[in-house]
Amino acid sequence: MLLLEEFEKYINENELFTHDDRVLLTVSGGVDSMVLMSLAAAAGYRFGVAHCNFQLRGAESDEDELLVEKEAKRYGAKFFNKRFDTVGEMERTGESMEMAARRLRYTWFKELCDEHGYTVIAIAHHINDSIETFFINMLRGTGLRGLTGITTQLGRVVRPLMFATRKDIHDYAIAHHIPFREDSSNRSTKYLRNKVRLGVIPMLREINPQITTIMRRNISRLSQAQSFINASMEIIKRDVLRLEDGIWRLDADRINDPLPRGYVIYEILNSEFGFKGDVVDALCHALDNCATGRRFYSREWVAVVNRGIVELTPIADDDDCETIVDRSMIRSYAGGSVLYYHYTNIDFIDSLDLGENVALIDADKLKFPLTIRRWREGDWFVPLGMSGRKKLSDYLIDKKVSLAQKRRQFVLVSGDDIVWVIGRRLDDRFCITKSTENVLRIVRDNI
Repeated sequence: MLLLEEFEKYINENELFTHDDRVLLTVSGGVDSMVLMSLAAAAGYRFGVAHCNFQLRGAESDEDELLVEKEAKRYGAKFFNKRFDTVGEMERTGESMEMAARRLRYTWFKELCDEHGYTVIAIAHHINDSIETFFINMLRGTGLRGLTGITTQLGRVVRPLMFATRKDIHDYAIAHHIPFREDSSNRSTKYLRNKVRLGVIPMLREINPQITTIMRRNISRLSQAQSFINASMEIIKRDVLRLEDGIWRLDADRINDPLPRGYVIYEILNSEFGFKGDVVDALCHALDNCATGRRFYSREWVAVVNRGIVELTPIADDDDCETIVDRSMIRSYAGGSVLYYHYTNIDFIDSLDLGENVALIDADKLKFPLTIRRWREGDWFVPLGMSGRKKLSDYLIDKKVSLAQKRRQFVLVSGDDIVWVIGRRLDDRFCITKSTENVLRIVRDNI
């Protein structure tokens, strides 16, 4: 079946939109979105084209913009373009590049829909993107929900190419002479998605050439299982979750056998409040040991264990977000970041120049448990390469860190000493030396 026929069939079967809808196509200039625009035109849908220029790749970004505008006009489609000061937004909010760009573009898409009457926002993700997301989430640690890939429809956001493979789309572009541009960053293995795309999946394809077909079926079955769980959880939540005086209370004692208590708690805390699996595991351990008063954090919520009840409130501005890091932990969370811990022998360190998001620490100098918290006025450390102590407030001023970024700045603490200004500078007292034997390697990644 031709790609155009499959495209129309997929849209109709999943009721994504009709010819009466006004569709806003989000077009980057890459092969996927350029083919999406061609297919939408060939199928006779009414659409406008939205292009985001995040100004992150210099002339490349500008050339992407020109191509999309030219092709949109060729199809007679209304063209919308916006140039974002993405770097400035990151500095203002303290967000990662990915988070800032995502928030900026979806806010703008919504504004375009409201202003110009578009009923649907179409994104050019395909099945390979969904499979990559499956492996990324599996590697990071996730519940079943994270293994269901990318959703076909969420509100008015739809993905009408989810039936197609990357090869299907590329072959169609070549056969129909559809112009597109290659993003040079797609070839960089600096990013986890590219590592999965360029390394993991080709290796799996060597083992089984049908990996794409198999994973498509697996993701479909997992999605059906998650739908069943979602329906069941709605019934359970009526008994165990309630809102009182602005505080959400999850009554763990009301989760009756034979229900798996830990899993029920995870589903509620993850879906409703954004807590990650490792954090929920630690919280359940605190519940089992009656550790009243223990605090656990997601990006926006704090959970406090209180005699079998989990009390949830938004994180206050003056909350230190303090997290305890035991020696056995493999990861923990610091605001909008996740930290991965790996202990190794000094002989297995192959590079010392790993950037600001990797810390190599002399493990024998640490006093466990460690603590992660927001920085405080009065904090000081000895910046790597220096011999004297420096106030952290002065260091952040010297680095021209914005107020928003300061609010998101966390530190790793051993005893009373700062070990790492996370994502910025290691303390010289904890760096590895010629006498180091055991190393703690910490990698910071954005959630």
